[in-house]
Amino acid sequence: MGDRKRVNVEGDRLSSLPDDLIHKILSFVGIKLAVETSVLSSRWRYIWTSMPCLNFSTKDFHTLPKFSTFVKHVLLGRNNQIEVASVELTFRGKVSQPFVGRILNYVLSHNVPQLSITFLPGKKIEFPLSWASSQSLKHLTMTGYSDKHSITTTPRWEMPALATLFIHCLTLYDGNDTDKRTSLFSNCASLKNLTIKKCIMVGRFNSFNICHPGLTSLTLEDGCTRVNVDTPQLKNLTIKQWQGVHLISAPNLSSLHYKDLCYDVDEDDEEDEDELLQLSTDLLHLEKANICINCEFEEKVAAHKIVCLLQQLHNVKFLTLNLEAVKVCWCWSLMFIMLV
Repeated sequence: MGDRKRVNVEGDRLSSLPDDLIHKILSFVGIKLAVETSVLSSRWRYIWTSMPCLNFSTKDFHTLPKFSTFVKHVLLGRNNQIEVASVELTFRGKVSQPFVGRILNYVLSHNVPQLSITFLPGKKIEFPLSWASSQSLKHLTMTGYSDKHSITTTPRWEMPALATLFIHCLTLYDGNDTDKRTSLFSNCASLKNLTIKKCIMVGRFNSFNICHPGLTSLTLEDGCTRVNVDTPQLKNLTIKQWQGVHLISAPNLSSLHYKDLCYDVDEDDEEDEDELLQLSTDLLHLEKANICINCEFEEKVAAHKIVCLLQQLHNVKFLTLNLEAVKVCWCWSLMFIMLV
């Protein structure tokens, strides 16, 4: 009898929590389980209808038709007087499925500021971004399972409010515009933070342009496409294991993190000229730089390129180098002294 009373007391404590705290708890389990809590009591019956964060996943359903029916039920039954703060969609299958369009249309029509889309393993996916004309979307995350997934983009993304963009394991197609000062993100006027990881970049002249007047933070990880960067307001640049990066213009850069753990050159290969990061502007405001390059310091070509890279950082206030880079500089200095 005492145990039954204890359970009732604990149940009352949970039910007495304010809605926003219950919403926070339910956001960790997904919208499916949130809806299922409606059978607990009258207190919980409509809690899910006012959740500000909607997390949809096909992994919670045995068949896609059941998932599609569930999505329709949730969106129609939701209390639209409560604004939606974020929507997450994790799915497998074709993007032409009704639930994909239904969720994206809901995001656009209800001015949802944050959207996250994750593609589960499957066949190659072509994801048309004709819907990429949101006037309210501020944060967008798109994650593929591997580089076999593909985003077929419009020449420009019309997202004037977009501030943060994270793209992982996808293929991006740049527009056909011959003007190198324009790029896929040119019409995202508010974009401040851009992260591109494990992506294939397809652009003009075997290179991809990232040109933006207001971008302040850029991260490139695990890629090999030549990227031309023209970002006059860029403050933070992180490049990890991405070969062929050519930084055209970033005069206000204050922080640089460059990491290449598999740098290798062929002294007879003329196409290796742009393997390391190249800077075409003086970095007068550079506060700190973290450079990590792994190579054989006996290789003259590699040593020369590393030294040339470091010479471009002569204005930096705080410089961190890995041991291999220090060895290269030391060896190169000795060679220079002997020649003199």
